[in-house]
Amino acid sequence: MDLYEYEAKQIFGEYGVALVEGEIADTPERVESVAGRLGRKVVVKAQVKVGGRGKAGGVKVAEGPEDARARAEEILGMDIKGHTVHRVLVEEASDIAEEYYFSFLLDRANREFLSICSARGGMEIEEVAETDPDAVVRTPVGPEGVDRDDALGICVAAGLPEEVRERAATVITALWDVAVGEDATLVEVNPLVRTADDRIVALDGKVTLDDNAAFRHPERTPFANGTGTDERELRARERGLNYVRLDGEVGIIGNGAGLVMSTLDVVAYAGEDHGGVRPANFLDIGGGASAEVMANGLDIILGDPAVRSVFVNVFGGITACDAVANGIVQALELLESRGEDVSKPLVVRLDGNNAEQGRQILTARAHPAVRQVDTMDGAAALAASLAAEPAGQR
Repeated sequence: MDLYEYEAKQIFGEYGVALVEGEIADTPERVESVAGRLGRKVVVKAQVKVGGRGKAGGVKVAEGPEDARARAEEILGMDIKGHTVHRVLVEEASDIAEEYYFSFLLDRANREFLSICSARGGMEIEEVAETDPDAVVRTPVGPEGVDRDDALGICVAAGLPEEVRERAATVITALWDVAVGEDATLVEVNPLVRTADDRIVALDGKVTLDDNAAFRHPERTPFANGTGTDERELRARERGLNYVRLDGEVGIIGNGAGLVMSTLDVVAYAGEDHGGVRPANFLDIGGGASAEVMANGLDIILGDPAVRSVFVNVFGGITACDAVANGIVQALELLESRGEDVSKPLVVRLDGNNAEQGRQILTARAHPAVRQVDTMDGAAALAASLAAEPAGQR
């Protein structure tokens, strides 16, 4: 679960990481009030779970309360890479002397944590790594974790100024405590700044919590229901579906995470020949293909206005393809009975256990939206081509 900046900073504060004073707001009037209370120049920052908000105009400096209100009117409601801004964080502006970068992230390939530190913060770390690889120091973190000596070693290796290393090391050990204490897979500060009055402050914060450990942290449940979280992802979570919204046009349903990931790749490849259409989501129905599960999945995907076609890719194993086909038929009937629009083309590829029986069930039903294709590549190509066509021609 990715957190908003203000949520990440709430956690940072609990672990003793130095922050600037600020407050969340969701109306221009509230922004003006907060800026008046802070009594100095402020920064109004869009709260979205995506990078690049500064370049998109989602971070603005304001000279006073009235100016802050005007900046909030510009930011609230804006779209940043498909994410609508519902809230802003209003913080006192900092006089920045130097900017650094630091993060802990889970290195899944090597099954350990990795610390990344750079004396060149305040910009995309990927850009720094590409233009000046030596400026980004990667340090594996063993099972013993990170103590103060380790943190100081990271600061030295990254070339942080000697006079800030002790204080930066204090922040690094606190961030490690966040990673361990919150079961986080990412803890990032960019920038970690040295202010003109010589404070070391986390000006930004990014945290990703491990969903599999959520049962250990009931106090973080409100974060999962924050305003501005993608509505479809929330609805899918409530229905027990493994769903992630992407920014394409072809809806994807599959059984098994590996098959769904492969399907995303095949659709993306096929889309290159059809105007660059891309997958619109990740949705794994797992081993269950009941009418209810399929209806929930189709309901969420078909209701996405960006989706122009849907690719259902199923390999029958424990759940046979005839059960999946019956689930699709019953799901379409259920959605139609609710008055839902099921006219978007549904490309179905069945393979494995009882695939032929499943195909016969879909053929007998003869729903106008359903098109069957025997191969994965062929189905991906058809779904991509249908998504590229004007609505009236699909």
